[in-house]
Amino acid sequence: MKDAARPTAVIADDEPRLAEFLAGRLALLWPELLIVGMAANGPQAQALMMAEAPDIAFLDIRMPGLTGLEVARSAAAHVHVVFVTAYDQYAVDAFKHAAVDYLLKPVGDERLAETVARLKAKLQADTAPELQAALAVLARFAPIQRNANGAPERLAWIRASAGAQVRLIAVEEVSYFQANDKYTSVFTAEGEALIRTPLKELGEQLDPDRFWQVHRGTIVNLGHVSTTTRDLTGRVTLKLKTRPEQVAVSRAYAHLFKQM
Repeated sequence: MKDAARPTAVIADDEPRLAEFLAGRLALLWPELLIVGMAANGPQAQALMMAEAPDIAFLDIRMPGLTGLEVARSAAAHVHVVFVTAYDQYAVDAFKHAAVDYLLKPVGDERLAETVARLKAKLQADTAPELQAALAVLARFAPIQRNANGAPERLAWIRASAGAQVRLIAVEEVSYFQANDKYTSVFTAEGEALIRTPLKELGEQLDPDRFWQVHRGTIVNLGHVSTTTRDLTGRVTLKLKTRPEQVAVSRAYAHLFKQM
């Protein structure tokens, strides 16, 4: 059970040794802080934050599945996020510009003590973190996340609203995405959910070999397409394996299915 008198935190880092080291240094510098969980990748971090509702999250930027920035984007409004990064000076300047606290690997006690002091002051003042505004700045200034081969990191999980519930959905389970006013609808075998990410921004994070844009407002998962139909006028329609409705392909994208 969460002790209301003690602040709580989670640590997410895909290097267990570094996560344990940070937890150990925090135990010495801030004994009152309760570490309620540690995660080894982005999806685990996201699920842990949803389950524990911590006051503070120490998030590694480079993690499998979801980056620290993506995990932070879905964090609750009250969470104070500290990014842990091995970025070069250019990227560190971006974090300073965004007014977000960060720790540069390897984490030293003096710098960690400064972060602890800032966090204590913020919690004492009960000031709401301006995380979303900071993330918007980072999206403009921080470099694109790339894997070991230099390719952009692809989205693996999304956090979507379905009625009063919030679901963690594996991207591979999505049949298609569709623009829906200020939101994007996510269609799976279980039903429809909503995310706030615009379709254009979402498309840049998806694997282009698997997810094809078939309409100005629709991106479909090719793994969920069972058959394609072309009528006498040349219009293409996609039948899905996991959804009862069919997806229309606009004329601008019909050429993608000539060989299908």
